Amino acid sequence: MMLVGLAARDLATTRFAVSPLWEVVASVRVIRQPHRFPEHLPWVERARPRLAGVDWRLLADLVPVLTGVVPSFLCPPPSTSEPTLDVELATLAATPAEAVRAELGAGPRSARLAQLSDDPPAGLARLAEVVRAYADAAIGPYWPRMRTLLEREVLLGARRMAGDGVAGLLNHLDPYVRLEGDTLHVDHLVVSGAVRLDGRGLLLVPSVFCGPRVWSNFGSPGQPVLRYPARAVATLWERDAGPHGRGLARVLGRTRAALLHELAVPTSTRELADRCGLTPGTVSAHLGALRAAGLVGAHRAGRFVLYARTTAAEALVAAAP
Repeated sequence: MMLVGLAARDLATTRFAVSPLWEVVASVRVIRQPHRFPEHLPWVERARPRLAGVDWRLLADLVPVLTGVVPSFLCPPPSTSEPTLDVELATLAATPAEAVRAELGAGPRSARLAQLSDDPPAGLARLAEVVRAYADAAIGPYWPRMRTLLEREVLLGARRMAGDGVAGLLNHLDPYVRLEGDTLHVDHLVVSGAVRLDGRGLLLVPSVFCGPRVWSNFGSPGQPVLRYPARAVATLWERDAGPHGRGLARVLGRTRAALLHELAVPTSTRELADRCGLTPGTVSAHLGALRAAGLVGAHRAGRFVLYARTTAAEALVAAAP
């Protein structure tokens, strides 16, 4: 259990971010031990053939599957709310040599990690190339959908914080996180201790691939980070060609029934088009009809308009066989 002391300034500077580099790092554990992440098996089946021609052994050496501890320089805190992978790789490549050597330690290591320790600037440049190649093969084809889901998670968190404050947000963030007074309790499998943030604030990063437990980094340079599993990640890989409720499809039509099925969580028109194999114009027309019938609502989130089922639609979907 980690006990994290929070001051008023920490609560005031709490923010969200999305991290493509972290998703790359976290996905390595999924590829190497897919039986521990059954919700991602469809992705593993598609990603492994794409990685056949990529040498990502250096990245694998840095992501152990047993200890659950990843070097901090491999996934630095995002500097902005939505950094690109290129921006995060530039931060990675600029890690001071002494920080790399300190985290790699002096124990047994592979020849690849030994080379990284002997010449950190050259090793980090090579690591950035490896991460880019891995990401292009395994993450790139799915990143637009992943990013939409993560942005949706940030939106839901922001709405919670607007309604219930930071305390309400933190107490509903994840079952392994709770705020009692001015102390945040983070239930880890392998990490324990106590730390104060001393005004550095807290960076909350929802994740697709982090698994069922939270990940944190409270002691390294930069803003302390708490990474937590996003909701509905299994929906990313769904490819159900069958009817979504035959009874409902007979009433609404197969396309509108499928759209209601996908709108279990707020979703954009483009995301719905990608997931259902339709054009954005077709989706917009059907959404207009569903809104007119009181089955779909919409709200703006930044540059997106997100749609979701209304209470009436929830009852309709639940009643369908």
